[in-house]
Amino acid sequence: MAQRATREVVPASSRVAIIGGGISGLAAAKQMAAYDPVVFEATPSVGGVWKHCVYRTTRLQTPRPDYEFSDYSWPNRDDPTFPTHTEIGDYLEGYADEFDLWRYIAFGSKVVDIKYLGGPQAGFTELWSGTGKAPLQGRPMWEVGVATGGVVQYYKFEFIVMCAGKYGDVPRMPVFPAGKGPEVFKGQVMHSLDYCKLSEEESVELMRGKKVVVVGYKKSAIDLANECSQANQGEGGQACTMLVRTLHWVVPSYSIWGLPFFIFFSTRFSQLIYERPNQSFFRFLLCLLLSPLRAAVSKFIESYLSWKLPLGKYGLTPDHPFVEDYASCQMAILPDGFFDMADRGLVRFQRASGGWSFCEDGVVLADGTKVEADLVFLATGFEGKDKLRAVLPDPFRSLVVNKSSMMPLYRGTIHPLIPNMAFVGYVESVSNLHTSELRCRWLSGLLEGRFELPTVRAMAAHVEDEVEAMRRTTRFYRRHCISTYSIHDSDGMCADLGAATRRKANWIAELFAPYNNKDYQEDQ
Repeated sequence: MAQRATREVVPASSRVAIIGGGISGLAAAKQMAAYDPVVFEATPSVGGVWKHCVYRTTRLQTPRPDYEFSDYSWPNRDDPTFPTHTEIGDYLEGYADEFDLWRYIAFGSKVVDIKYLGGPQAGFTELWSGTGKAPLQGRPMWEVGVATGGVVQYYKFEFIVMCAGKYGDVPRMPVFPAGKGPEVFKGQVMHSLDYCKLSEEESVELMRGKKVVVVGYKKSAIDLANECSQANQGEGGQACTMLVRTLHWVVPSYSIWGLPFFIFFSTRFSQLIYERPNQSFFRFLLCLLLSPLRAAVSKFIESYLSWKLPLGKYGLTPDHPFVEDYASCQMAILPDGFFDMADRGLVRFQRASGGWSFCEDGVVLADGTKVEADLVFLATGFEGKDKLRAVLPDPFRSLVVNKSSMMPLYRGTIHPLIPNMAFVGYVESVSNLHTSELRCRWLSGLLEGRFELPTVRAMAAHVEDEVEAMRRTTRFYRRHCISTYSIHDSDGMCADLGAATRRKANWIAELFAPYNNKDYQEDQ
């Protein structure tokens, strides 16, 4: 393979900056290639969380054909196994090779400050960025401070694409009353972010023979407990206890009673029964009338999961419908053999719905139950929005989230009150890669002047209606997840670009075949 030539010189003034070299950053670089973008990546490699925030056993939760760029297929896309994090890293590097994206990337370049160069009105105008279209007007709007080798230099740009990601970098840490935090615990406390930095040998040595508590019950917590159980097999091994505050549905595979999972959520017909943003009154009535069908679909899936998995045995059956987890992107795919480890006593589950705190010998629940521990892992997530607040200037940093604790992004990309800046990778779906790629294509169309944005007020109303649609679908609506209306979401972006919204060959496929990235190839 030829030597990969990366960007060595950053001009003092350029048109487009892309912050982050993960999936979204690479997709943005490919779509913005006409502007010779500068991609600032703080680490020495591309891949984002898949390179720097994964465990040794971490795998993708999505089949390969559902997690690929529209113009770059997996070399082994028919392999039914979920890709490992190493395979994903190789795939992303192959994508960068295919489209010569390395030339745009400045590695070891950490963005530490952003200054606004616009007028005093900032983003508080009737139209976004003053015009609502073609934001590249030939004058710098932002100045970006970049730390490289301990030195901070500033560069000017007309437009910034924020692709710093929601995961990694900033851990979400629980807050405890005085005398009940980790300071009273005589063992070791570690966030999953720090665990990711350990080698396989270091992680096994850390956990072997120790009483481990893993706080959390989402994908990262389940994978961590699974690795802990593997390390503690054999003589002298100790059980790993998962501290479960909120139950969520877990899935062993993408097959429900022998039926492919996509027929429930990933076809145009299946998504007709779910709420969507900015729907007509007729559609609202239709969703109301079809609510028994939605409940039936959820019950059908729940019946399979309750039969297939020992959820009742371990007290892990959620009290909310499956669809609420799917609609908030909180469904987790189980690693192979996870409940086998539980059956062998290597994984235990302790409900902590009333809260918990530390004590000298471990953790104590609100009801007084104590769980002994030598090591406590906090798989409590990340504060991705804090990364944005840390670099954005006032008044924009205070606008990052709305009253619903969500980023108010029109088309999941444009903040109505932040001019000449876009955010990609902050909306979730069943395939975050597809979500990011299509948004980058839409953003490229905006920069080219192919369409105009609605007024700031209209965009804000659209975002609020999106929140309300999610609120009507799931109690976990504070996560910006489009899984139950992803096709409708893609339709809106295609319509803005003047592209076809119906992407299938015939009406039967249009209604009943699953949509994926290949349906959105640019030559269609």
